[in-house]
Amino acid sequence: MLSSMMMEVGLGHYLFVGAAIFIIGMLTVLMRKNVIVILMGIELMLNAVNLTIVSFSHFSNNVNGQILAFFVMTIAAAEAGVGLALAVTVFKKFKDVKISFFEHLRG
Repeated sequence: MLSSMMMEVGLGHYLFVGAAIFIIGMLTVLMRKNVIVILMGIELMLNAVNLTIVSFSHFSNNVNGQILAFFVMTIAAAEAGVGLALAVTVFKKFKDVKISFFEHLRG
């Protein structure tokens, strides 16, 4: 009886979760002014794209999407490192981390 009630998780479910995570990340980037929170929103968007790529890769029995997801994770880690370094630099100078302070970093 329990097995007849269980539903198989398909590609549409993964795509729905990926789209929801991407929208949450996009809203975070658009609505917040704190640099750390904006970086977290960008990470959410990249993870949503990874979920979508891996889902398509799994359901098409192709490994290329999973390999691409590793490259996206590498880029996300580098982006987080550079973003946090910039945030620390701005915090040292202005004692606050808001996106408007990055306008003063022009050479």
